[in-house]
Amino acid sequence: MRREEAKALGSLGGAGLAHYAGLAKGVHAAAARRVFGALGPVGVPTRIMHDGISAFAYGAVDRGLRAVPVVAGRVTPASSRRVADSAAGAMALAALNGVWGDSIARDASGVALELTVRERGIEVETDSAGLANAFPRATDRIVVFVHGLCEDEQAWRIGGRPSYGKRLRDEHGYTPVYVRYNTGLHVSDNGRRLAEVLEHVLNGWPTEVHEVVLIGHSMGGLVARSACHYGEKDGRAWVEPVRHVFCLGTPHLGAPLERAANRAGWLLGRLPETRPFADVLNRRSAGIKDLRYGSCIEEDWCDCDPDEYLSDRCNEVPFLPAANYYFIGATLSRNPESAIGDLLVQYVSASGNGPKRRIPFEVDNGRHLPGLSHFHLLNHPAVYDQIAAWLTRAPRELAAG
Repeated sequence: MRREEAKALGSLGGAGLAHYAGLAKGVHAAAARRVFGALGPVGVPTRIMHDGISAFAYGAVDRGLRAVPVVAGRVTPASSRRVADSAAGAMALAALNGVWGDSIARDASGVALELTVRERGIEVETDSAGLANAFPRATDRIVVFVHGLCEDEQAWRIGGRPSYGKRLRDEHGYTPVYVRYNTGLHVSDNGRRLAEVLEHVLNGWPTEVHEVVLIGHSMGGLVARSACHYGEKDGRAWVEPVRHVFCLGTPHLGAPLERAANRAGWLLGRLPETRPFADVLNRRSAGIKDLRYGSCIEEDWCDCDPDEYLSDRCNEVPFLPAANYYFIGATLSRNPESAIGDLLVQYVSASGNGPKRRIPFEVDNGRHLPGLSHFHLLNHPAVYDQIAAWLTRAPRELAAG
């Protein structure tokens, strides 16, 4: 761990602990206001003394907790290896960035994840030399893997079976390219950044690229759709060879857990005594809040209160005209209409076929897989077989858009 990373982690920990101290302070203050309000003028002298003592006490606690980063930075031995370059460290940072990634990027940038290409866990320089070194067997067909919330690229190997990337390379000649990103940022921010990084990748790729495939799990499907949107909007060259976009368990119409969190935060904010709890709940990342209704672009969330009560502001995001888009949705039961879905995403959302909004997937470009959970979609034979079948379908069968 580098010293600046230790300091950033200390800052994050200190700020987090201080915030929970603030929660206690908020509840205390709200309760005190009710008590002293009931006493009226009789309680004024006691209230003045109470407020002075509590302000001093909570202030001392806050200053002590925020001193953590200074101590951490001084006592941590210097090291040249980054936390993100170890398997365990990468997973820990992925989880932290998923939950508080926007706050981390602002307040503890030393451990904020950037959107990068990774090969065997190590960041790849996306110039010609870096790409040639990382991909010595590069082919003219690239498949880009975009993980989901609180994950990193290691998630694609869950279950211990050969990953989709390995099988597509060995069986169909695709070169797998894995990205890692801060899932706590807005989906649209990650979409713009992915569009930028893919432009560098194709410009520096060791051979001419004739086909690009994007495969996104959960939030990753939204990021892939966002990247295609911004790539086309900005006239980026990498968009032209995109032929297939796969969304695995993607909450195109939103996720019920995030809507429940939004509802809980709104209700807790109604009373002074519970408002501090609402403040803690509402500190969850912008990326998580984007999952409320499946936000893909900046217009979905800008100029509005991120914690407003259950308001779907999502805009239509057209598909690339020359690409085929697919979805695979899972449910634990055999019933695709099950409210439980795959534990995190309901089939109606994964298929994009809702009562008020519809994502324009072609009829033959969707698949329901019963008996699987959300995380089975990361590495399961049935999922791979369907991806491979769609990829190898005769060109005359492919939809025009």
